[in-house]
Amino acid sequence: MARGKLKKVFPGSNSAYGFYSFYDQIIEDDAARIFVIKGGPGVGKSTFMNNIAREMIRKGFDVEFHCCSADNDSLDGIVFPQLNIACIDGTAPHVVDPKNPGAVDEIIHLGEFWNEAGMISHREAILKSNREISRLYRRAYRYLAAAKLFLDEVEDYYRENNCLNVSGLDKLALQVTKDIFGDQVGEREEKQRERHLFATAITPDGPVSYLDTIVDKSFHRYIISGDDGTGKNELIARIKDAAVMRSFFVEVYHCALDPHKIDHVIIPQLGTAVLNSVTPHILEPHGDDVVVETDVYVQNPGAHLEKERDMARALYQQSFDAAIGYLNRAHEVHDELEAYYIPNMRFVEINRQAQAVLEKILSYRMPAA
Repeated sequence: MARGKLKKVFPGSNSAYGFYSFYDQIIEDDAARIFVIKGGPGVGKSTFMNNIAREMIRKGFDVEFHCCSADNDSLDGIVFPQLNIACIDGTAPHVVDPKNPGAVDEIIHLGEFWNEAGMISHREAILKSNREISRLYRRAYRYLAAAKLFLDEVEDYYRENNCLNVSGLDKLALQVTKDIFGDQVGEREEKQRERHLFATAITPDGPVSYLDTIVDKSFHRYIISGDDGTGKNELIARIKDAAVMRSFFVEVYHCALDPHKIDHVIIPQLGTAVLNSVTPHILEPHGDDVVVETDVYVQNPGAHLEKERDMARALYQQSFDAAIGYLNRAHEVHDELEAYYIPNMRFVEINRQAQAVLEKILSYRMPAA
């Protein structure tokens, strides 16, 4: 039996606007089954989901890992697309409550397997750790907001100085759109036309990208390359709109720092990916990739203004690095918090519960034809 494929995404990211969530995009409300996992830090939610997912991959099912931006080694959710089933971490900062209890949603509360007396004995330490984590996240988000302000300065460099050929970019958008779609029209998707997630998230380890698990070698790639502020995100957003207007389903992957911007668009029906080549996912062309350079539509306004741009870029990087430092400290405190829970969990019983959920998921398999 062939192993299933693994795809990694982020349903949320630390951003200039705080924690930004696309949790409502993990799976549709009318899924076959949604298991909402509840419980505190260190109770084994991520391991619970990981064990189920690995077994499903071994049995030949494709799996989506929805990774955690607070700890990219942990899971916030898993999805089995062939079965239309998901398991989702339903705890803060992305609280998920059942919308269709019983009919679709089922709560798995791992708090049933902890030693309550042991937890109460660490009450003050737990409260203190939670307060410190909240404080560190507030600092991180302020620095991410500052980073965005300086990046905005970098991006305004060409447009404010009348060095961006907007008309040329408009023609480029029309050319790329025609090249991708021609006269093709997609099959109308009545339920869902767009799915929004992150391919990259800002984590305690810095920006982490899983784009390589989303776009494999089978895709025809359009790589959008150019400096910040040269119209890359606008071009990609236009292609997304063109796909939706032509009734194609699209996967939309947003910028981690500024989720209002689109970094990548995937059109599965066409086997086409339109990708922003930007740190941390600088893309090397291969095969029949089409490279679209936006830098050719700008001119340099001069050394004195270039110096201002470079200063803003340096301040952006300083603010961004400071934010990562606070996220890393928050992660360290979170590890300390988990240490109060782990010794008080009955993991043998949790593993039995995971096996029961796995068997229930497998019961949804379609019978062989």
